[in-house]
Amino acid sequence: MLTKEETIKVIKILNKLYPDVKSGLNFSNPFELLISTILSAQCTDKRVNIITEKLFKKYKKPVDFLELSNEELQELIRECGLYRNKSKNILKTCEILHNKYNDMVPDNMDDLMNLPGVGRKTANVVLSNAFSKQAIAVDTHVYRVSNRIGIADSKDVLTTEKQLMESIPKDLWSLSHHLLIYHGRNICTARKPKCENCPLNNMCNYYKNKMKN
Repeated sequence: MLTKEETIKVIKILNKLYPDVKSGLNFSNPFELLISTILSAQCTDKRVNIITEKLFKKYKKPVDFLELSNEELQELIRECGLYRNKSKNILKTCEILHNKYNDMVPDNMDDLMNLPGVGRKTANVVLSNAFSKQAIAVDTHVYRVSNRIGIADSKDVLTTEKQLMESIPKDLWSLSHHLLIYHGRNICTARKPKCENCPLNNMCNYYKNKMKN
């Protein structure tokens, strides 16, 4: 694994490469981000934004969603994939938010993860982007890029998250999350990564091993 100093250098290089990083999901409040993130599982942000642009015009709060039947919501989110499970989880989550939290989204990890359809990654996305709390959400891009470079060295997302939190200063957690996602989408892609164009290739374990072989 890279040292903390090397890791900070990686983050600085990525920040120069992607100076205007932000969430790829469109939202105007914590509830919209929560629903959007649940919808984003195995679906692109672009597709989710198309769905939510229509959805949030009419259904703005948890109580609004409770007017919908499961079948009605399924039709509204059908294009995002896994829509049956997502619809069921969204309606259960909205019921809890309405009855327990007065239609508000909780701002702590434990309460968020008790909501149906909300795992650690989704909770971290909400905490970071909606409540401005430092967090690292490990999605497929963050997992792949951090382990390839050598910021992390793990076979699972939870250990990867812990290693990133240890290697990266806390005030850079949320920024680093976005930077790693951008890099995974633009250069360090799952298939045929553009290593020759990567400003990190002289530090990257994946590239060094690739050159040896």
